[in-house]
Amino acid sequence: MKKIFHAMLASSLALFVTAVAAADKEIAVIVKTADSDFWQNVRKGSTQAVTAFPGYAASFQGAKSDTDLAGQVALVENAVNRKVAAIVLAPSDPEALVPAIKKAWEAHIPVILIDSMAADSGKAYYQSFLATDNKKAGELCAQALIDKIGTTGKIAIMSYTAGSGSEVGRVGGFTSYIQAHSKLQIVGPFYSNSQMGTALNQTTDVLAANTDLKGIFGANEPTAIGMGRALVQSGSAGKVVAIGFDGNGDLQGFIKDGTISAIAVQSAYQMGALGVKTAIDVIRHKPVPKFLDTGVVMVTKQNIDTPEAKNVLY
Repeated sequence: MKKIFHAMLASSLALFVTAVAAADKEIAVIVKTADSDFWQNVRKGSTQAVTAFPGYAASFQGAKSDTDLAGQVALVENAVNRKVAAIVLAPSDPEALVPAIKKAWEAHIPVILIDSMAADSGKAYYQSFLATDNKKAGELCAQALIDKIGTTGKIAIMSYTAGSGSEVGRVGGFTSYIQAHSKLQIVGPFYSNSQMGTALNQTTDVLAANTDLKGIFGANEPTAIGMGRALVQSGSAGKVVAIGFDGNGDLQGFIKDGTISAIAVQSAYQMGALGVKTAIDVIRHKPVPKFLDTGVVMVTKQNIDTPEAKNVLY
């Protein structure tokens, strides 16, 4: 019986050590919300990339919504408390997440930001930032819209979460380009908080209140989907030129049927994959860039079936 007891104890201790070792090598991927194809593609990239690094595992969590800042802060603090090896974070708000990022830094846990930046006050506490150059992407969307409708008339901006890092760059870049290169009148922006239903209702109202609208921009995945559905339901598809952002199946369908003229597609998969790789490089004391542009592809009906487009669509 003693032998059996000692064998069981040894087995339990081995399991405990294995669990601790696994926890010590956990890369916690924490995004704005798990409830979108975009973030699920980030998850796919992170979970596949980590398989190239024996001894590491990637966990994945998201807040209830883009505006659930307390929820996302809690996820980061919980990751710090369980002593993960590194955190890959897409902050929903540039200011609100800084204290949590600082806690990770104080615990000697590397933090890699993806998609959206933190405020300047947090720059010392993260090691690298991987994202689309959102200002440039916004400018490309504005250019695509001007190419279709010209430089005069009225357009609307359907945005998502006011003040988030990606939104500031993306919508800011779009707006600045429109103002610098045209005389287009801008209606909005309107904020959906990344809720497709909200975007649908907002777009429906905008179309009804602005019957002379020539163009419209939907600045992220759920917003652009809601915008596209509102265009179809109102009979405005193909009449109001629409530019969207991100590239899930719904948006690809809108490109193919002409509801949306172009979508700016980020490489969500690359954000997840490179986020994990960069985190492990930091753990291994390898040099990493402070910023890495993960790129954007403008997808239209003409190029949607090309390898370049297929590599980023999801």
